Amino acid sequence: MICKGKYSDIDKILEITKSCALYLIDNQIRQWNEHYPNKEAFSDDVKRNELYILKIDSILVGCISISTFMDDFYKPLKWLTPNENNLYIHRLAIHPKHQGKGYAQQLMAFAENYAQENHFSSIRLDTFSQNLRNLNFYERRGYQRLEGIYFPKQSVHPFYCYELLL
Repeated sequence: MICKGKYSDIDKILEITKSCALYLIDNQIRQWNEHYPNKEAFSDDVKRNELYILKIDSILVGCISISTFMDDFYKPLKWLTPNENNLYIHRLAIHPKHQGKGYAQQLMAFAENYAQENHFSSIRLDTFSQNLRNLNFYERRGYQRLEGIYFPKQSVHPFYCYELLL
């Protein structure tokens, strides 16, 4: 079941994202660290009513932020559509022990359906250039790879931006 996330979900979500970060680091992928994702980002998601969680048998197993807010670091990029009427995906996470069961696909399908039902022109996101699994995941869903951006507190490697036209 996918539903809105609440402030009371944030501690569990942080457990999930920390487990994801450790799993990635164990696989030599330094995408997330002690700086990100953090409580402030998820609190902002809840405040803006943009955090969604996935529960399986009443257990919170994943989350996604579906936002209309365009972060400043995206503004200079050359996107496929004008910088209006776009959705942004952030902080998609499934606890490692629940990965490989199609739950990330469910969250993305939910976000894509939401975007279509609300007549957005595209969905935008970024993902770590060294995470080949994520790159393949988004490209198989039809997202087009665009430019790379850098988050110095996260990695010396770029994060690739993607856009899906609706």
